[in-house]
Amino acid sequence: MESDVQGQFFPANLQNQIRDRFMLVDDDARGKPRLYFENAGGSLRLKSALDALVRTDQMPDASGRIHETADLLKQIQQQGADDLRVILNATGGAVYASLTATAAMFAMIRAIAENVPGRNMVTTVLEHPSSFDAMATYAAKLGRELRVAPSNPVTGGVDVEDIVRLIDADTCVLCVIQASNISGAKLDIEEIVRRARAVKRDLFIVVDAVQHAPHGIVDLQRAPVDGINIAPYKFFGVRGSGFCWLSERAANLSHEQLTGKPSDYWDLGSTAPWQFAVLTEIVNYVCWLGVQLGNDGDRRAQFAAGMKGIELHERALLWRMLEGTAALPGLRRLPNTIVHLDYEDLTKRDLIVSIGFHHLDPASAVREYERRGVIVYERVTTSLFSRRMLESFGLTGAVRVSPLHCHCAEDIDKFLKASAELSVLDNRVKATCIGDAATPSD
Repeated sequence: MESDVQGQFFPANLQNQIRDRFMLVDDDARGKPRLYFENAGGSLRLKSALDALVRTDQMPDASGRIHETADLLKQIQQQGADDLRVILNATGGAVYASLTATAAMFAMIRAIAENVPGRNMVTTVLEHPSSFDAMATYAAKLGRELRVAPSNPVTGGVDVEDIVRLIDADTCVLCVIQASNISGAKLDIEEIVRRARAVKRDLFIVVDAVQHAPHGIVDLQRAPVDGINIAPYKFFGVRGSGFCWLSERAANLSHEQLTGKPSDYWDLGSTAPWQFAVLTEIVNYVCWLGVQLGNDGDRRAQFAAGMKGIELHERALLWRMLEGTAALPGLRRLPNTIVHLDYEDLTKRDLIVSIGFHHLDPASAVREYERRGVIVYERVTTSLFSRRMLESFGLTGAVRVSPLHCHCAEDIDKFLKASAELSVLDNRVKATCIGDAATPSD
């Protein structure tokens, strides 16, 4: 179907309602007009998520008490834990909220690596440092071989076969990212899990879903893993929060915990109920969207329908960005412009595009975009968050462009107009705008 390949925009009325639910879609916090196309490094915020943070955290109460407000906070926390399972289509297991998704990933990898026997650990070259460095750290500490699957410079992802061939009876853990934050390529997690467990039936598998979860469906019923993390600040939520879910067997592995707590309990110290309240607002929003798109099933069905709508709308944005219109050339047709890791099958992509210019380095291009009211990000090999992945593709740098589903076709057209201006800039502009890049981050 054409909608599968080219996506499908939300109806105009629904798009307006979606846009109205987000903060700062059209300008920055000072009221200056801009397009925030750096959602892979964060995300535009839901108004309801920010409201939930303030509404919940203003309560001074500790949830571990017996009075009425404490009971309310416990209910908020339980609902948030249930809603993480809605996002993941998971049952049972343990939910762990931490300060960041990176901290949650390190905790999961440590527990598995220290408690599950094996001589090697398997991951991919495209992992975010939060998972790659966790794997490398505990492989080194425990004297295990770290096996790293290479990237595919044609698809922008990692081939299933290149992962599976590294797994054997002595593999204690496999850790894979669900979508690349450089190319947007989605890894086939379902097939990876199926084939990896065909090699070793009881293999522990951990997935980094931070990048993919805001853009597409995650389904642990189809791809049962032992650990998975998300970051609300990249999922229309707020900073200072990371979540992971662990299977029952992973949750019961020995880990840092207070004496006397159940073996599958992972929280250390007092919980922050606002983290769970924000997560519930994210799920509430996606479920609302699913209902608008015609699904009146249970909460998971509504959520899945909302995420499917987001996926199709973002694919339509991606198609327009690459192909343009009759009146406005897309990135594929602009002079002096390169679409790195371009791949025709957009069903295998999340909404991330990496581009370059023959006459502009990435940092210079980012500054030129900002002068035109567009925020994008330079991925360069001087950054620890980019080097390994870029070098695996044979790249020294790229400009990462990542809109969000609250953006519309007109926003893409504004970006393409700015891109057209950059594509014909006089080469001399490079000498006037090059400077040190901003402090690298993810």
